[in-house]
Amino acid sequence: MKFIKLLLLLFVIQTQAQQGGMWIPSLLKGMNETEMKNLGMKISAEEIYSVNKSSMKDAVPQFDGGCTAEVISDKGLILTNHHCGFDAIQTHSTLEHDYLKDGFWAYKMEDELPNKDMDVMFVVKIEDVTTKILEGVAILTSEADKQKKIQENISTLSNSSPKESWQENKIRTFYDGNQYLLFVTETFKDIRFVGAPPSSIGKFGSDTDNWVWPRHTGDFSLFRIYADKNNRPAAYSSENVPYKPKHFFPISIAGLKENDFTMVLGYPGRTQEYLPSFAVDQIVNNLNPAKIEIRDAALKVQDGFMRKDPTIKIQYASKYAGVANYWKKWIGETKGLKKSNAIAIKQKFEKNFQEKVIKAGKQAEYGNLISDFEKNYSEIKEYALARDYFTEVALRNTEILSNGYRLYQLEQLLTSKGEQAFTDRKNNLTNGIEDFYKNYNADVDRNVFEQLINLYATKSPKQFLPSNLNSIDAKLVTKEVFETSKLTTLNGFKELLNGDSKTVIENINKDKGYQIIKAMADAYSKNVAPKYDELNLKNIGLQRTYMKAILELSPRSARIFPDANSTLRVTYGKIKGYKPNDAIIYEPFTYLDGIIEKYIPGDYEFDVPQKLIDLYNTKDYGKYAVKGKMPVCFIATNHTTGGNSGSPALDANGNLIGLNFDRVWEGTMSDIYYSPDICRNIMVDARYVLFIIDKFAGAKNIINELKIIQPAKKK
Repeated sequence: MKFIKLLLLLFVIQTQAQQGGMWIPSLLKGMNETEMKNLGMKISAEEIYSVNKSSMKDAVPQFDGGCTAEVISDKGLILTNHHCGFDAIQTHSTLEHDYLKDGFWAYKMEDELPNKDMDVMFVVKIEDVTTKILEGVAILTSEADKQKKIQENISTLSNSSPKESWQENKIRTFYDGNQYLLFVTETFKDIRFVGAPPSSIGKFGSDTDNWVWPRHTGDFSLFRIYADKNNRPAAYSSENVPYKPKHFFPISIAGLKENDFTMVLGYPGRTQEYLPSFAVDQIVNNLNPAKIEIRDAALKVQDGFMRKDPTIKIQYASKYAGVANYWKKWIGETKGLKKSNAIAIKQKFEKNFQEKVIKAGKQAEYGNLISDFEKNYSEIKEYALARDYFTEVALRNTEILSNGYRLYQLEQLLTSKGEQAFTDRKNNLTNGIEDFYKNYNADVDRNVFEQLINLYATKSPKQFLPSNLNSIDAKLVTKEVFETSKLTTLNGFKELLNGDSKTVIENINKDKGYQIIKAMADAYSKNVAPKYDELNLKNIGLQRTYMKAILELSPRSARIFPDANSTLRVTYGKIKGYKPNDAIIYEPFTYLDGIIEKYIPGDYEFDVPQKLIDLYNTKDYGKYAVKGKMPVCFIATNHTTGGNSGSPALDANGNLIGLNFDRVWEGTMSDIYYSPDICRNIMVDARYVLFIIDKFAGAKNIINELKIIQPAKKK
C-alpha cells in the first residue's frame, strides 16, 4: 500500500537531530537511530528492541494496566512511581500500619506483600499486520461497516497468529487506522509489594506541586515479579519464585549534566497530535473549562474532609489523587495551548495542507476534509459538552451516582439479556461491592453531590437535561437523597439487591438516589449518546483520511509519529532547562535543599520526615551526592504523557538514571501540540531513589541486589 510504503520511508530518511515524538521501538532503525546518535546515544537500535536476543524492551513492562515499570535486578525487582503503586500501598494500609504515612520496606523476601489483581505485561514481539487487517475494508462505503469489518479481521488474526500458550496476541491501530501492529505479550500476575517511602517523600508537594517545576518529589515504589518454576506467568502461589528477566537495567550514579542525552521507554496512554484546529478550539474554550470547574468543586470538598480526619484521608487519598491529576493537567494544557498559539498554528497547517492537496491534484480525495471537520465539530459541540457533564458528574466524581449507575446497567441488562444475565450480574455486584464501601464516606459524598448536581442542572446544555433536573433546589434534592437513599450504606445497597428480578427492580426504582441517576442516564442515552456517537463516527472516518493524506503529502524528511495508544514507545531528547515566562529561567536540576526550603511542619503536602531532615543536616548522603548536594529531580525534552508514569529514564549507554513521573505545567499541552521550547518531562533522579532506599530506609538488602554504575575515577 502506498501510504505504508511512505511510512517506512519516514523511518529511514536521515535528518538532523530533533526532539519530540513517541516512536515504535521495532521501527527505530534509520532516521530515528541517526537522530538519537546525533543527540548523543552510544548504543544501537538493536539493543533497544530485538526479537532474537535480549534487549531493553524486555525490561520495560506495562504496570497494572496504566503505568510503566522497569526491571532493575536479576530477581525480578521492578521500580515504578509511588503514585502508580498508590492503590496497593493504600490497600495494605490501616490506622495501625499506615504505609501511606510511614512507608513500607521488606527487609527480606518473605516480608513482601501480595497484591490482588495486580499484573505487569511485557512485549515479546511486534509485527506489522496492516494488510491483513484492512483486507476487504476499502470496498465498504459506510464507516460503521468499515469499523465492523476491521474488528472482525482483528478478532480472526488475534486468534490465529502463533504464540505460546501463556502469551497473548493484541492488535492495535496506529496513525488513526492507517497502520495495525500485532503485539505478542506476556502478563505476570503474582506481583508483590517490596517498598515505598512515606508519602511525605513519595508524594512531597502533593497537589500544589503536581505538574509544576521545580519539583522535589521522590515518586517511586518497588515491587517484585514472581513466576512459576519454569519462569512463566502464574497466579499467586507460595510456590512461585522471583522472576528471572531477559534484561534488567543497571543504575548509573556517574553524574548528569545539562544537554546530556536521555531516552524514555514506556506505555504512553493517549495523545491527539493531529487534531484539526476546530477540535482544539473546542477543547480549549468549551470542554476543558467545564471539566475543570466540576473537578475543582469536588476536590475542594474532599480536601476539606481529608485535612480534618485521618480515616477519611486514607479512604480518599487514591481517589483524590486520581481526580486532581487531570484537573490540574487540563488547566495547564489550556494555558499551554493558548500560550503557544496552537490553534493558529494548526490553522496555518490546514491552509498549507489545502495548498498541497491542490498541487497534488487530490481535491476529489482530500479537498473537503477541512470543511467537513468544521461542519462536524460545530454540530457535535453541544453533544460533546453534555457528554462531559454527564460523565464527570454522574460517573466519575459523585460516588452515589456512579454506584447507582451500576444498578441502572443491571436494569438495562434484564431488559436486553434476560433473567440469567441479570442474576449473574446481581451476584457479582453483591459480592464485589464491599471494596467500594470500605473507602466510602456519605458525608463527603453528600457535599460533593450538592455542588455537582447544581453544576449539572445549571451548566449542562438545557435541551438535553431530564425534566426533573431542569430547575432544582440543590440543597433540597441533596437532603432528600442522602436522608432516604439506601445507596449510602453497604447494607442498604445489598438490601436493594435482595430478592428476585421483579422485587429488585421495584425496590431500586423507589430509591431517591436511583431515581436521580436513572433520570440522568435515560436523558443521556436518549438525547445525547446516539447523536454524539453518529457525529463522532464521522470524525473518526475523517481523521483516518486526514492522517492518510498527511502521510501521503508530507515531504520524506517529515517526522510523523503515531499518536500514543498505550503501546510500547521510545522518546528521546536532552536534559534541558526552559523559560516559561518573561524574565524566568528554570534550571534542569533540583536538590534536597529545595525540600528543606519548602518544608512546613505537619503540613498535608510539605511535611518532611525527621530522619530526612537529620540526613540533610549532617549531609549524610553517602555516594549519591554531587559536590556536597543531594540531587532530587531533573527535566528533559522527552515527549511523554499519562501512562509514562514510572517509565525508565536512560542515559546514552542505556543505564537507568531516573524515573519519569510528570510533565511541567506549561507543557501539558504536549498531548495535543508538542513544543520543544516549553515541553519538559519530570524525572526523579536515580541517585535520590538509591539514597532513600539506602540511607533513609536502611534497606541494604535492596541495594545489594542492584547493579550500580559508579562515577569514573579521576586519573
